[in-house]
Amino acid sequence: MKKITLKHEINCSVERFWKVFFDDSFNTSLFKDELKFPEYSILDVKKDGDQVTRRVIRGRPTMNMPKPVMKLLGDSFGYEEEGTWDASKGAWHFKMKPNTLADKLNNFGTVTCEKISDDKCRRIAEISMEAKVFGLGGVIESSTEKEMRDGWDKSAVYMNKWLAQHPE
Repeated sequence: MKKITLKHEINCSVERFWKVFFDDSFNTSLFKDELKFPEYSILDVKKDGDQVTRRVIRGRPTMNMPKPVMKLLGDSFGYEEEGTWDASKGAWHFKMKPNTLADKLNNFGTVTCEKISDDKCRRIAEISMEAKVFGLGGVIESSTEKEMRDGWDKSAVYMNKWLAQHPE
């Protein structure tokens, strides 16, 4: 199992970060326009007042992985991601369920945000990924790590761009 921690500075307060993080139009634009997902949809959202407490999305990413991994996963590889908000810890917990090899691939994590200043915060994503596939597990995990790092890096740049274009 691989574990990674990704940290990105976001140009807003912690409160504004979570508001944008849960914004449907931001997420649709991020996944479809910036990350170029051929498929992205929000399947379910539960709220407590204005606060999202649970969200389920379906995504099919564009991937750049080694040929043996792509052959194993197939052209229509995608996932459902279920996330829950823990207000007491200020943490978003997520688990991804792939549509291929669901019993062999495991990907989950936590997103938190810490204050740097009144108008800057640090998004911290702690992600675990595991591939129980004989002969390819390590390659899948390394490839997944690369894809995850790239996607999260791009999402931080895009979020900062979005924030600049959508002032509070």
